[in-house]
Amino acid sequence: MMPPLLSTSDLSVEIGGRAIVCGLDLQVAAGERLAILGRNGAGKSTLLATLAGLRPPAGGQIALGGDALPTLSPRQAALRRAWLGQTQADPFGSTVLETALTGRHPHLGRWSWESPRDAALARSALQAVGLGAMENRAVHTLSGGERQRLGIAALLAQAAPLYLLDEPLAHLDLNHQMAVLELFAGAARDCGAGVIMVLHDPALAHRYCDRALLIDGDGKHTLGGVDDVLTAPILSALYGYPLRELLSGGHRCFIPE
Repeated sequence: MMPPLLSTSDLSVEIGGRAIVCGLDLQVAAGERLAILGRNGAGKSTLLATLAGLRPPAGGQIALGGDALPTLSPRQAALRRAWLGQTQADPFGSTVLETALTGRHPHLGRWSWESPRDAALARSALQAVGLGAMENRAVHTLSGGERQRLGIAALLAQAAPLYLLDEPLAHLDLNHQMAVLELFAGAARDCGAGVIMVLHDPALAHRYCDRALLIDGDGKHTLGGVDDVLTAPILSALYGYPLRELLSGGHRCFIPE
């Protein structure tokens, strides 16, 4: 059997002396999609950054593809997981294509340049997010939504087996939100990619994910299948506001009471 793309054992995450998650045992297999939900400030982004190896855990272990995360070099880790942060920094001027090509850097040698194949993969990723006609645009001229889609294109070009997405729907209109969710659903279904994403809409999490991890911000968490944990009573307690569940076309929707 292949090892899980990501696994944690007794993982604890803290920030500023406050426990965010305690004793998390998690496995994400190829083709699986996991949503992380919680209130603002609960620590969703901190947890995701810890899973990506960008900050140390307070305790426990994290493994990528069966190998302990601390034993992997930054390049090795980047070949196993791709991480999308909430903000995209562009300190230097570059074109859309050049920015998408940064996703190929983990695959290049120290002194190597991007090959025609790398450029083709980057262009394919731009096409997938609807930016194919903008490859020569300066990145600083993009709108917030266009820049978010460019960040997703760079992730697709990275071609890692596991995607860690921190609010991937930020700045996107409804049309592009659904397109991005369908894109990663297709990557999981057709390519066996694992997807972990921080979301704010539990209805979208129920529709596009297999499991959900709910974090309360005080160390407690709930992990389970979306049918089991994304319910009105559980979500009402999570968000501190009463919600009503509606069913339409086989999909769950949640509205405030």
